[in-house]
Amino acid sequence: MKFSILLSASALLGQAIAHGGVTTYILDGVTYPGFSPHNTPTGQTTIQRQWSTYDPLYSPSGSKLKCTAPYSTQWTHAEGPVMAMAKVGASFADPDGNGNVWLLIQSGLLSGIVRSGTWGLGTVLKTLQWTSKIPANLAPGNYLIRHELLALHQANTPQFYPECAQVNVIGSGTRTPAGSYLTSFPEAYKASGPGITIDIYSSTETTSTIPGPGLVKLPSFILSVATS
Repeated sequence: MKFSILLSASALLGQAIAHGGVTTYILDGVTYPGFSPHNTPTGQTTIQRQWSTYDPLYSPSGSKLKCTAPYSTQWTHAEGPVMAMAKVGASFADPDGNGNVWLLIQSGLLSGIVRSGTWGLGTVLKTLQWTSKIPANLAPGNYLIRHELLALHQANTPQFYPECAQVNVIGSGTRTPAGSYLTSFPEAYKASGPGITIDIYSSTETTSTIPGPGLVKLPSFILSVATS
């Protein structure tokens, strides 16, 4: 893989602090710094979109749900999914990720029952990293990689931790996802929708709905997102 913000069929790893604030991206073994909210934006060179708040996003209808990431001092929650999405045909000049252009490329589903099973966030809590995949046959171009932690530990009060990085996918892929797999933000989520409004402590279900569009059917390509 070439990199000057370039991504081909290989691993992208992001390391995060706290409640999801990513500090480092690793692509093909090369480390790239994330945005530092403690320092002035002037002079910072990063593939990551800026973020600053220490608090989670509680509303699934706010404009910041696209790419604004909150952060705190320690990741402590094991209940909830981890999702990764890429903006198809993204222009780096468009900072808002507007339009019906986002696709779900991977999600952290649970095993066991909802109230006591293993969630994607449980993996993040235990291993301090998350790995997902981008389709190998995805058409090349500029993309926003959006990874999100959705904490469900407080009944019916979801906490959203989304973040975005800018990458350029290279290669000979020609595939783009069908419209049914694409969505926009914040329209993809509903406050009363499945997977968002849920009391995990009273549920004995063995599956949980991941909010947003269906998982895109473009196999084999790697995005890794991690937290620390």
